[in-house]
Amino acid sequence: MTETEFWQLVTRTTPDQDQISLAENLKEKLEQLSDEQLVEFDKFFGQQMRRSYSWSIWGAAYIITGCDSEYAFAEFRCFLISLGKDWYDKIIANPDDLGQLIQWPEKDGYAYPFLDEYDLIAGQIFEDRTDGELPFVPSGMATPQGKKFTTKKKQLKAAYPQLSKAFPF
Repeated sequence: MTETEFWQLVTRTTPDQDQISLAENLKEKLEQLSDEQLVEFDKFFGQQMRRSYSWSIWGAAYIITGCDSEYAFAEFRCFLISLGKDWYDKIIANPDDLGQLIQWPEKDGYAYPFLDEYDLIAGQIFEDRTDGELPFVPSGMATPQGKKFTTKKKQLKAAYPQLSKAFPF
């Protein structure tokens, strides 16, 4: 599996695509892969999860949704991956660029950029087929990279001007 193939598999069709149809689409695509390809896919997914495990990205998630737990932050990072390589690379370079995203998946009228267990789909398929587990690869280090963001409004607005405008607090 190439990196290009990985991104073709995980990228959503529209920015506001709901998490259920997105997960179903990925599952259908992954079920067509060999066991070896599932292992490779999972390796790519883990690499991108680790790459996005930073305080600056968590700060962006905090502004958008009040994200305050490891679990929610993992689901947020799955959402970022689902945006595709171009958006993902842009956000890694500058998390505030998420403020340029026009369409968001929603829940109860609010942005809902979370994908529950999107990172586990390949492992579930692999386990169902082989009764084994994919090699464990942690999705981050002990703590996120970089300096922890502050929750002080003035500093958040200065650090994330686009997001603060898109998601006023």
